[in-house]
Amino acid sequence: MSQSRHCPAVLIAAPASGQGKTTVTAALARLHRNLGRKVRVFKCGPDFLDPMILERASGAPVYQLDLWMIGAEESRRLLWEAAGEADLILIEGVMGLFDGTPSSADLARHFGVPVLAVIDGTAMAQTFGALALGLARYQADLPFAGVLANRVGSLRHAQLLEGSLTEGLRWYGGLSRERGIELPSRHLGLVQASELNDLDTRLDAAAEALAASCDAAMPPPVTFVGPEPQVRAASLDGVRIGVARDEAFAFTYGANLELLRSLGAQLEFFSPLHDRELPVVDSLYLPGGYPELHHHALAANAPMSEAIRAHHAQGKPLLAECGGMLYLLDALTDVAGERAELLGLLPGEATMQKRLAALALQAVELPEGTLRGHTYHHSLTNTPLEPIARGLSPNGGRGNEAVYRLGRLTASYVHFYFPSNPDAAAALLRP
Repeated sequence: MSQSRHCPAVLIAAPASGQGKTTVTAALARLHRNLGRKVRVFKCGPDFLDPMILERASGAPVYQLDLWMIGAEESRRLLWEAAGEADLILIEGVMGLFDGTPSSADLARHFGVPVLAVIDGTAMAQTFGALALGLARYQADLPFAGVLANRVGSLRHAQLLEGSLTEGLRWYGGLSRERGIELPSRHLGLVQASELNDLDTRLDAAAEALAASCDAAMPPPVTFVGPEPQVRAASLDGVRIGVARDEAFAFTYGANLELLRSLGAQLEFFSPLHDRELPVVDSLYLPGGYPELHHHALAANAPMSEAIRAHHAQGKPLLAECGGMLYLLDALTDVAGERAELLGLLPGEATMQKRLAALALQAVELPEGTLRGHTYHHSLTNTPLEPIARGLSPNGGRGNEAVYRLGRLTASYVHFYFPSNPDAAAALLRP
């Protein structure tokens, strides 16, 4: 039987997006870290930007949890491993507590992790208690830890919110609406951690503000059961993979990089923005990011463009996801109408939109096998290429993203989660 481990844990959720889950989770992580505790943080569902902030807050890697994209068994493994080293596990939920299939509530119930509900208290008094009670009682079998108010206006406001709680719901404190605490955002979500020069100041301020309204008490221990042993047949022994990483390309799952290394790959990071040449590599991985904010600089780096074109001409593997795919097109136009000619390895152009173009989980049946992931973008692409496959969302609706292939080049809007099929991921990048 698998060994069990015990560790205090809580899942931070909210009635809806925009309530400040990331700010509160980061504040809790930094507060407990400053108290000398080892904190491990996870993020529900597909997300790249929140984990960047949470890594800075906790000082430890942040991985995704999801019953569909990551899978129950892999999520179990990640939590069990964290429980072996951490004093506290924090899990940031996604969207509203019960939104989506699977939802944050589904994950909390599956692993028995109590929910801490974050509610934006702006312009609210006694209704706060009604909303809290609804979240706590909507599903009878949902473990529930208590409630924390965000964007509290004053001490009196916090007292009103706390006093509205009924049926023994626990008050975890309130976080004020000070400007120095809130985290700035842009069209795809929060601004990247590397771009916030005052991030640590904001995190410490949030931790101090939270400490002033709560006693930093630990949640109850949760029992995490160990996973079943895994056998991996895939191998990337000796394969050198160049991974784009800079201000324009930073959307990589930590679990993806960990998997590639575990299969024997040697990762070489490079910057399409700043480097003039590629490292010596067998394969290239161009993840998503914000190429639309840097498309003129990318176009101006002619030596790098030529190096990537030469890599493709030599028949070497190249995997491009979302922003990485936009970089491969003939041109990219931003929301202001500014156009820049890019690599030209994929025929067609992309244009940024002011509104969201697609958001969905995806399962894609490739010749190498089925990979799961997600799509989230504000651009529309026109290309004469016929896709080799299309994604399928478990929640239905729009988002059946096309996957294109030219030789060993594979490109799509889909951000693949490699551990969902290690053999397929290895085959895409193996020479």
